[in-house]
Amino acid sequence: MDGNNRYAKVHHLPMGGGHLAGKDSLDPIVEHCARLGVEALTVFAFSSENWQRPADEVALLMQLLAQSIHEQLPRMQRYGMQLRFIGNRALLSSKLRALMADAERQTAAHPGMVLSIAVSYGGQWDITQACQTLAQQVQAGTLKPDDITPERLAAHLELADLPAVDMLIRTGGDYRISNFLLWQCAYAELFFSETLWPDFGIRELDAMLADFATRERRFGKTSEQIAVN
Repeated sequence: MDGNNRYAKVHHLPMGGGHLAGKDSLDPIVEHCARLGVEALTVFAFSSENWQRPADEVALLMQLLAQSIHEQLPRMQRYGMQLRFIGNRALLSSKLRALMADAERQTAAHPGMVLSIAVSYGGQWDITQACQTLAQQVQAGTLKPDDITPERLAAHLELADLPAVDMLIRTGGDYRISNFLLWQCAYAELFFSETLWPDFGIRELDAMLADFATRERRFGKTSEQIAVN
């Protein structure tokens, strides 16, 4: 969800105004995806690299995250959605960690779409922590190095119980993944938009979904093999 700060500059908003506008843009997207029957939606709210931003901006983003959790809970109840968080929670305040855990607990049994919010998250960190878990098992003698497979590693990643990413959408005009779900996006269809996140809406999302429906997803096979299957 990129482009909040540039949106603020274009519209001459005070510090944090772009992030506030971006927070408000998420709600209709979440509801629309739930209505369409999307199984899982993961949004990149704060990356492991974002800790390098000015302290005032980081503090505001943490405040907005806490506010969003309070605002999202009624929506999760109304649509029967699960709310989850992925990322390195050790870097977050104890108050925020408790709020996140409580929101997850309250929505864990909901049968609908899973909304995952990536906070203090990085794809490289995700893979590293999975490797560390496997290394500990090898050290303890409960796992042999030869038994480490892509499937076993994937089981220790964030979002391990969800399908691999089908679509990755980046707004804001940059053409890179920026350390987001690197493993999970191995075969994702990529969509890049010039639109700044606060201006991104349902109409543009629907156009991307229509485009996605026309793409041939071969996963290493040939077109002829896909046609047979």
